[in-house]
Amino acid sequence: MQYLSTRDFGKKVSAAQAIAQGICQDGGLFVPQEIPKLSSHDLEQMQKCSYVERAQKVLSLFLTDFSEKEIADCVQAAYTEKKFPGGPAQLSALQEQDCSMYLLELWHGPTCAFKDMALQVLPHLLTKSCQKIHTDKTAVILVATSGDTGKAALEGFKDVPGTKILVFYPQNGVSPMQKRQMVTQEGENVAVCAIEGNFDDAQTGVKKIFINTDMCQKLAKNGMMFSSANSINLGRLLPQIIYYISAYCDLMVNGKIQDRQEVNVAVPTGNFGNILAAYYAKQMGLPIKKLICASNANNVLTEFLRTGCYNRNRAFYTTISPSMDILISSNLERMLSTLTGSDEQVKNWMQELSQTGTYQVNDDVMQKLKNIFWAGFCDDQKTKEEIHTLYQEENYLCDPHTAVAVNVYKQYVSKTGDASTPTIIASTASPYKFADSVLQAIGGSAASDDDFAKIQELATVTGTPIPQPIQALRSKTVRFANCCRPDEMFSKTLKLIGADS
Repeated sequence: MQYLSTRDFGKKVSAAQAIAQGICQDGGLFVPQEIPKLSSHDLEQMQKCSYVERAQKVLSLFLTDFSEKEIADCVQAAYTEKKFPGGPAQLSALQEQDCSMYLLELWHGPTCAFKDMALQVLPHLLTKSCQKIHTDKTAVILVATSGDTGKAALEGFKDVPGTKILVFYPQNGVSPMQKRQMVTQEGENVAVCAIEGNFDDAQTGVKKIFINTDMCQKLAKNGMMFSSANSINLGRLLPQIIYYISAYCDLMVNGKIQDRQEVNVAVPTGNFGNILAAYYAKQMGLPIKKLICASNANNVLTEFLRTGCYNRNRAFYTTISPSMDILISSNLERMLSTLTGSDEQVKNWMQELSQTGTYQVNDDVMQKLKNIFWAGFCDDQKTKEEIHTLYQEENYLCDPHTAVAVNVYKQYVSKTGDASTPTIIASTASPYKFADSVLQAIGGSAASDDDFAKIQELATVTGTPIPQPIQALRSKTVRFANCCRPDEMFSKTLKLIGADS
């Protein structure tokens, strides 16, 4: 299996090279030369397997330059009971409005967000990839985060030999608890910096740094090389495919669906990585009927999937679901590459996006998108109402991102009448990471502005336990108070990684 640049199919690399490099030098993203297939027999056999065994099977189809033992070592180190108490991908069933909803809880890991599912295994994949390409350079993991990726990446790469990690986050664009998780991060090889801007500013800055020739030369001079922990990195994207396949197997094991029965998958998304992983699972042969793309008020993806016009020239909203506050959805480029089979067309669209902020796909691509996706969005008020409804009617407490997905799924049912298809809804974060918003939604009110008081109030009102990783933050010391403008990210990067000499 080789991997190509979305903007130049003539450039082919191994999986190890793609993971180590992170992003293509031409600015494109690595995509598999072909999507491997899972047979009915494979799915039947995987029902009998643990999550770790399913992960080994799926990754082995994509990482053909890794040995069976190397893949096993990576996933066994990542998905332990200690890191994921009770299991890494737990299902909770809801039966509201005669719909069969299964919330795929992906947040039972070290940072209480779905990003742990990939970012606990990525450091192992990366270090083995560096060994395979015979480099002794220190891998500098450069990350832009809208909230959850930053902490999950910091925790995953903390004190990993041969790596350094630097995370940029929008100063006023993450929840208080997300910020607290990052600025108190432990580890000798980590650094965190806020930027005066939004996530798109951070992501654009990081992409420019990756492909800047002078920057790369300075790193090489200091024995370093760039890599990424964002979903632009292949090693971050591929592990996300696993949990959709695993959830389907679990539903079959539990008798909730029959063999080869179709399901829908609803995903709250901003950067399009998580739902792209579901699309890859569908391409592999998982019987997915519709991929339901759920956006918040920053509904650039909803408009695109409905009209074929991508237009980031719009108001940017800071919402209560901050991990989705994104107007430039990087992984959409991978989707377009698969649908068109054309590097030239994708390159032209990305150039249009960079130069004008917009592009329009052709009728053929538009029809393919409509066949695969259904898209909707909801604002903060609807999000809070959904949190309230789920708590009152189902006694289920969810975070604002999951609530967006549930709300959009209900819109889908209302518009299409498709209430009978079992639907897997990606639940992406613990409600305790957004205690203030969740508390307001269910009708509680904290006695003070202290974030930990709000967390305690949420636990008291709902009778639900505070996750240990959140509880532990109270006693941690703030280590990072850096902040810079987007145009200062180059110099700040060199300083914080120690390559400014």
